[in-house]
Amino acid sequence: MDLIDLPENRCPAGAVVEMIRAADGISLRCAYWRSLTRTPKGTICIFQGRSEFIEKYFEVIRDLRGRGFAVATFDWRGQGGSDRLIEDGRLGHILDFSHYGRDLDAFMRQFALPECPLPFYALAHSMGAAILMAELPSRSAWFERLVASAPMIELSTKPPAARVMARTLSALGFTRRIVPGWSPAPVALRPFADNVVTSDPQRYGWAAAIARAAPRLAIGGPTIGWVRAAFAIMESLGDPAFGKEWRTPMLMLLAGDDKVVSTLAAEQCAQKLRGTKALVIAGARHEMMQEQDLLRNRFWAAFDAFIPGTPPDYDRAG
Repeated sequence: MDLIDLPENRCPAGAVVEMIRAADGISLRCAYWRSLTRTPKGTICIFQGRSEFIEKYFEVIRDLRGRGFAVATFDWRGQGGSDRLIEDGRLGHILDFSHYGRDLDAFMRQFALPECPLPFYALAHSMGAAILMAELPSRSAWFERLVASAPMIELSTKPPAARVMARTLSALGFTRRIVPGWSPAPVALRPFADNVVTSDPQRYGWAAAIARAAPRLAIGGPTIGWVRAAFAIMESLGDPAFGKEWRTPMLMLLAGDDKVVSTLAAEQCAQKLRGTKALVIAGARHEMMQEQDLLRNRFWAAFDAFIPGTPPDYDRAG
């Protein structure tokens, strides 16, 4: 499946797009771009949040290539240009977040590692950051460093009955049903005035334009199964025992005005992980890479100070 190129959201030149298959047969849309420099600094692998798609990161990809990196990314199963998991493809669905680990393995082994230059760094947002944090302890050799943008450690608000509801309705066989109160309409098409992810109307509009031009890429609300699985991974990340095997140096960049995930929970998680620091960007909403220039500049300044960073051997010895 090709990438969608619009006048208001141009696809960076030189994209290589492939469809690969995970171990369980799910097809995943992948893309990479070579570095603009003769000697690349390495490869940044982008891991999206829930409901996102490759096209939403075109500006970020240009930013990274301008820094001398190659870039590789893909759409998680159930969203973007990858296979849907249930009949109603408008809904975001998963039964267990470990299934996303199959996507990660396929992307790295079949696509990124064979195609892209070493060393590898990860840039993961929200749900993608939660997946990376859960999976990397057993795959620590892949990435020299990880930048986690607003990681989904805990939701900003925790309706007391939500976890119980998700478990109960799942046990009754309703895992493929949409969560009550949500709509199957694309998340990206919600009015800007009602959004909690960015204060920048232009960048918010770019994602909406893609969703209108290619509705097959967009999804709406989550299923009950997805919510149950999300609570399960957040519970594991919040467990005091999580992190004993953590080896990947990580910078958490947290949004000071996040209404989606808990900044405090992420800060507390960072304190227990080896080689991990947390930095709060005051005034930023959840999607910092799609925020206003002033806030994005603070995000990139922190990114630049951390990646590529000191040589891996020195960093890990210290």
